[in-house]
Formats: sequence, C-alpha cells, structure tokens
Amino acid sequence: MSDSLREQRKNEHVEIAMSQTDAPQSDFDKLRFVHHSIPNIDVNQVDLTSHTSHFDMQFPVYINAMTGGSEWTKQTNEKLAIVARETGLAMAVGSTHAALRNPKMAESFSIARQINPEGMIFSNVGADVPVEKAVQAVDLLEAQALQVHVNSPQELVMPEGNREFSTWMDNLESIVKRVNVPVIVKEVGFGMSKETFKSLVEIGVQYVDVSGRGGTNFIDIENERRTNKDMNYLTQWGQSTVESLLESTDYQDKLNVFASGGLRTPLDAVKSLALGAKAVGMSRPFLNQVEQTGITNTIEYVESFLDHMKKIMTMLDAKDIEALRHKDIVFSPELISWIEQRSLDIHRG
Repeated sequence: MSDSLREQRKNEHVEIAMSQTDAPQSDFDKLRFVHHSIPNIDVNQVDLTSHTSHFDMQFPVYINAMTGGSEWTKQTNEKLAIVARETGLAMAVGSTHAALRNPKMAESFSIARQINPEGMIFSNVGADVPVEKAVQAVDLLEAQALQVHVNSPQELVMPEGNREFSTWMDNLESIVKRVNVPVIVKEVGFGMSKETFKSLVEIGVQYVDVSGRGGTNFIDIENERRTNKDMNYLTQWGQSTVESLLESTDYQDKLNVFASGGLRTPLDAVKSLALGAKAVGMSRPFLNQVEQTGITNTIEYVESFLDHMKKIMTMLDAKDIEALRHKDIVFSPELISWIEQRSLDIHRG
C-alpha cells in the first residue's frame, strides 16, 4: 500500500469513528452498586492515583489510542496532547506503523511528546510488527509503555487487512523480552477471555487493555470501507468490557488490567475500577470533544469527569481504587448467566 493510501485510511478511520454512537444498551447498565446511606469520608479525601507494577498514574483515566499517520491526525494528536498536559492524563497514540514505514509521518505521533514533554505517553504497534520496529516505536515517543494492539477481527474485515496470525503469540513474547518499558497487550474493541489472559501471562505479559465491545467498532469501520459492505452481520462480535473484566478476575493478581471500550460516564469508569481495572481508557469521547468543542472545553470535560468520579466514590465510601474492589455489586441475570456458563469465580471481598 502506498503512503498516500495509508494516510487516506487513517483519515477514514477517524471520520467513521467520529460518526459512530454508543451502543443503545450497555453491559455497564447490567450491574449496580448497593447504596449505603452514610459515607465515612469527604470528597477531598478520595485519592484517584492508580498504582501499577511499574508506574503510578495521577488519575485512573487515560486518552486511549486513536490516531496519527496523516496531516489531519497530527493536528488531532497535538490537541489531545495539550489536553493530556493540562489535565495530567496519560495518553496513547494510535498505531505508529505509518511513522515506522515513512519518517515523514513521524511528527504526526512525536508531536504528542513535543507538546507534553513530562507527560505519560504510550506508544502503539501491532502484534505483527518486527521487534526492532517495536523498539523504534518506544524511542519515537520516549514512551513510558508500549501498547501492542491485537485486532484480528478488524484485519479480517479490512479489505487490505492481514490474513496471517500464526506468529503473533511468538512475536508478542519477543517484544516483551526486548522492549525496555512495560508492554500493554491491547484489544481494539472485541474484548478478552480468560484463555487469552492465561496465554499472555505464560509469555511474560504483565499489562492488558481488555478493550471490550460497545465503543468504537472496527468491524463497522472496516465494513464501511468494503465495496459491498457485506460483513455487517459481525457487528456484535466479541465480549463487552464488563464481560472481559469478569473474565480477568482469576488473573488480576498477575496482570495489571486496564479497561476500555464503550465507557460513557464517570459511573461506567468507577464500575470498571470496581471490577478490577487499574485504569480506564476512552477514545471517541475525547476525540469528539476536542474536534467539536475545542481544547478548552475538553479540558473542562476531563476535570468534570474526574470530579464526578470522586463524588461517586464518596457515595460508595471508597477512599481509593483498591477500596472500590470490595464494594457490594448486584449483577443482572444475563451477567450471572455469563459468569456461570464461563465458570468464573468472581468472589469479592
């Protein structure tokens, strides 16, 4: 594929993603916190710091991988980097393959580090990238972590996508061994299973982003790019973020679990943390905010989002993220069915 076609594809991805809307029903609505009337804490006592095995995040919310690889998406990354710098959020860029193939595209990603020299930035590559390129992707951004995205459904629906996956797991293991920052294995909207977590732990992975169904839908995006648009029947493929977090329960002592995919509100974010996530990522909400309302309004959106999370945690009498994991939750019959059929041990205490 030519560089100009790759640039066009990047722009198409962003345009279609921005036009998508949240799923009308969300699994986040299928679990509820039990309300206890009198908290023992004040809002200003709530600590949102997220502690992981290798680094602390000032807030448990990050701007998740979206874009880069074209002139337009360079401007988007610049805006998002300003938001990240001014709010203290971590930020992930989109797949850096375009920059690794064509140095002219490097600045569409490195602009994030230029704008936010002291911030926490995650670089991003695909599971098939050569190990040397993964190292370059980290160096390009002086990144504190490397997201490696796994996106087989997207590739298979993409007209020009990858059709070979048999080397992915071995390549992931090589990347984990060679890269000198934490590697976050990240889905792109199809969720993860307990079997996947087991396999990743076995090759040395310590971080995952479950990225469940319910947010940006890359099957829909790639199907829009197909001549006949003939694979729309796969639109509900995969596990939701809630189902993926439930699947992760047995591995949360071995993995730093991040959650993304279909988070709409501060309550969704708090529910994710209560289910064991150490941080939550959002893409389209930040993209739409910064493109439609501008940088200042997006900063206010972030500050309000974090303030609301503190208020919800106060209602739950949870001083910090760890305390959330012990709060009372009631699951819907549908989620209970998933838990039972998948033989998941979700004992909380």
